[in-house]
Amino acid sequence: MIVLKSSQFKKFLTLVKPKQRMFSTSETEEVLFETKNNCGVITLNKPKALNAINLGMVQLIGEQLEEWENTKSMVIIRGIGRAFCAGGDIKGATSGGPKNTIGGKMFFKTEYKMNHKIGTYKVPYIALLDGITMGGGVGLSVHGKYRIATENTLFAMPETAIGLFPDVGASHFLSRIPGNIGMFLALTGYRLKGAETLKIGFATHYCKSADIPELFVRLVATEGEVKAIEETLSKFSADTSSIPFSLQDHLDIIDNAFGLRQVEDIFNALNKSGSPWAKEIVNTMSKMSPTSLKISQQELIMGKSMDLRQCLQMEYRLASAALEGTISLDFYEGVRALLIDKDKSPKWKPEKIEEITESMILQCFAPVSTEDELDL
Repeated sequence: MIVLKSSQFKKFLTLVKPKQRMFSTSETEEVLFETKNNCGVITLNKPKALNAINLGMVQLIGEQLEEWENTKSMVIIRGIGRAFCAGGDIKGATSGGPKNTIGGKMFFKTEYKMNHKIGTYKVPYIALLDGITMGGGVGLSVHGKYRIATENTLFAMPETAIGLFPDVGASHFLSRIPGNIGMFLALTGYRLKGAETLKIGFATHYCKSADIPELFVRLVATEGEVKAIEETLSKFSADTSSIPFSLQDHLDIIDNAFGLRQVEDIFNALNKSGSPWAKEIVNTMSKMSPTSLKISQQELIMGKSMDLRQCLQMEYRLASAALEGTISLDFYEGVRALLIDKDKSPKWKPEKIEEITESMILQCFAPVSTEDELDL
């Protein structure tokens, strides 16, 4: 470990410290790569789009991670603006329609390969989650060794609202959250804020947003030494014991209802609970794609006994089925209703949970052609 004297650290600070909370960068490049003190730094630079990642960005990040794994001592990823990363460019992924899925499949395949690389990375990977972190943004962070949340962090996996399913390895990490909170988050898209993400294990550390710039500088100064990284993170960690957990009073309902093996049974259990909160959750879930609810439940059940590689391979099969419209075109309808026309009134088909059979769901989990499988 390199220890800097006070005068040396001040000089080092002037070299790497950002001038403001949101780091000074180019306004044209969507993702920036820098090296600071043998630390690779990735900066997502699409603040107006909440740093949503597209195929080009995913390809660049994946390639850079591949190179840095053998040349850098650590990697830090961060985002410009009020989001770390709000998700993936699903409008682009669905633009070809069910008859031209090449672009969409390429996006998901490339993204999932990147997720796997992060999950198996050989050097410390640190995500600074000082803002909205949803969908694809979760995939960019949760598989890494260190995930630092702040009071600005807003976590969700909202895919069932657009006719998809929690992906980017969600079948792996959501299925491992204690109790049935992971299933609850997968089916409802419920949002967790700030220190709540630490309580479920999504974040590994929590600090104040105002401290992020200095934390970044101090992390870079560690040169990737694990002991120094962990001492630095510990020093900046804020006390969260007094911060309430919004689900605390509802854990019994969540455990009882979301551990059931059929989505229909979950609805029934929530309705029977008599809880006003449970009724709100029923109302929320009633707006989701029935097909997505069934698939999402099954993927988490299966994912619990799989490793990350197997989960991502399973999710690629599901993504392919969603793009091809194997049993439903809900993915396209969800994107239309929420992101294109923005009428927020998707017409799901099948319309009712009861119309979706087990054999229909299993079709979506079936292997794709050998040459099209996700090779990890």
